[in-house]
Amino acid sequence: MAGGAGPPACAFRPRYPRRAGRLSAVFDGQLIGVDVGGTKVAVATLEDARLSDSLLRPTEGSSPEGLVEEVVAGVEGVRSANTAAVGIGVPSVVEFATGRVRSSVNLKLADFDLRGALEERLGVPVFVDNDATVAALAEAFDESGRPVVQNLVMFTVGTGVGGGLVLGGKVYRGTTGAAGELGHTMVGADFSHGVPPSLEFPQRGALESVVSGRILDRLAAKIAADSPRSALGKLAAGAREVDGNDAVRAAKDGDPEAIQALRTLGERLGIGIANALNTFDPDEVVIGGGVSSAGELLLGPARDVARRFALPGVGERSEIRLARHGKQAGVRGAALLAGLELSRGDEAFVSRREVEPA
Repeated sequence: MAGGAGPPACAFRPRYPRRAGRLSAVFDGQLIGVDVGGTKVAVATLEDARLSDSLLRPTEGSSPEGLVEEVVAGVEGVRSANTAAVGIGVPSVVEFATGRVRSSVNLKLADFDLRGALEERLGVPVFVDNDATVAALAEAFDESGRPVVQNLVMFTVGTGVGGGLVLGGKVYRGTTGAAGELGHTMVGADFSHGVPPSLEFPQRGALESVVSGRILDRLAAKIAADSPRSALGKLAAGAREVDGNDAVRAAKDGDPEAIQALRTLGERLGIGIANALNTFDPDEVVIGGGVSSAGELLLGPARDVARRFALPGVGERSEIRLARHGKQAGVRGAALLAGLELSRGDEAFVSRREVEPA
C-alpha cells in the first residue's frame, strides 16, 4: 500500500463491542507489542499479565511496504488463535486517531496509513503511537492496564530526544495526537540579535540539539582528539572511531574525561527536566533511551540542575528516576496500548472524516 491520500474512510476498520478490560484484573486474550527502531523490530506478547521475551528482526526502512512486511512477519511469528490486538510504537509523529504516520525522520513512513495497512494484513485491531509515548505507557501502567502513576513525564534520550506524557492517569496526545515532543522544546536559544532564524529540526537551542546520543558521540570524539592519553584517546589511537557507547563504558570505568562528558550531557538534560517540572508538576519524571544506560552518571547531574531551575514550590514531590523496563519498555508499552485501546470498544476507531477537513 503506497502513501499519499490513503484509503477511504470506509477502509477496513474492525468493530468490537466495548470490553470490560479496564475493570478486569487481566486483559482479555493475547496482546502483541511491536517496537520499531531504526535498526531492529522487537515483538513480544502480553497474556495473563505476563510479558514474553522479545523476538528481534532487522528493520526494513527503505519503504513503507518493506516495514509492513517485517512487522507482519514478526507478529505472525508469535500470534495465536487468542490474539486480540496489536500495538506498535514508531519513532514518528502519529495521528493517533487514525494510525497514520504524519512525519518520520529515520523511517520512510511519512504520510502513510500504517494502521490501515497492518489491519488489512493481520485481520485484528492495530493501534499505532509514537515510541516515546509507548515507553511512557510502560512506566505508568501495570501489566493489567491499571495506572500506577497518575502524572508522568517521559524523556527518551537515544539518537534524538523523545517524550511521552501521562496526565491524570491517561496518555495525553494533544489535538493532533503529536503532543510530547519534549526534545524540541527550546532550552538555549540566543536572542541577542532578535529571534534566531528557524532552521532544520532540531532547531538550534532545542533540547535535542544539545542532549542526545549524537551529541554524546561528538563529545566523545572531541575528548579523543584533545586528550590522546585518556581512555577515549587510546581507543581512537587504535584506528577506530569512538562514540557515545565508548564514553559510557569509559565513565563507568572511572575515566575522568568521560565522566565529565556525561556530566555535561546530564546538566543540559536537567534544564529540560526543569521545564517539565515547571509545566506539569508531575509525580514522576522518567529518563529512558539508550543513553540512560549511563545511570547515575547522567541522572545525578540532571537531577541536581533540574532542582535548581524548578520554581520554588514546584516539583517538590516529583521523583526523577531512570526507566525501569529497559529494552522491554517498547514492546511492553505497545502491548499495553493495544489492551487499553481495545477496551474502549468502538470509541477507539475513528473515521478519517472525523479528523480531516473535507
